Amino acid sequence: MELKFRTIPEKSDIKRVMDIVESTKFFYDHEVEIAAELVAERLSHGESTGYYFVFAEVDGVTAAYACYGPIIMSKTCYDLYWIATHNDYRGKGIGKKLLEETCSKARNMGCKILIAETSGLEHYAPTRAFYISNKFNLEATLKDFYTEGDDKLFYTKRIG
Repeated sequence: MELKFRTIPEKSDIKRVMDIVESTKFFYDHEVEIAAELVAERLSHGESTGYYFVFAEVDGVTAAYACYGPIIMSKTCYDLYWIATHNDYRGKGIGKKLLEETCSKARNMGCKILIAETSGLEHYAPTRAFYISNKFNLEATLKDFYTEGDDKLFYTKRIG
């Protein structure tokens, strides 16, 4: 397996990001659309969007991606908006390597703390386990944020 990273989005990434996000079975349809819209926005407006990407390619196929960017009101924090691996490629360590590459890129841009948000539902237990296994700490919980019984969890990783 040959793994390569790239940071410049291509037009074909709009559809591929949708495929990746849909394959995980974690996201609602409107979230899948938002993931693709961020790629399209970056293609149209460049870095001024504040959205940065790392794409993980396995043997020439985009298998995973991350989207991150600076938080406007902070000098030290960046959001990890998205990190997803296509279901066909899960369990091969690609997500961990993609996260390491994303952290490296963000650190080089001045990020000291990377923030990831996720749901508290049982369905998201693998996501939470991924963050914890990659040295993220649970910093805050907003009870009943998404809906009653579905908390919003904030994980942080100090990278700088």
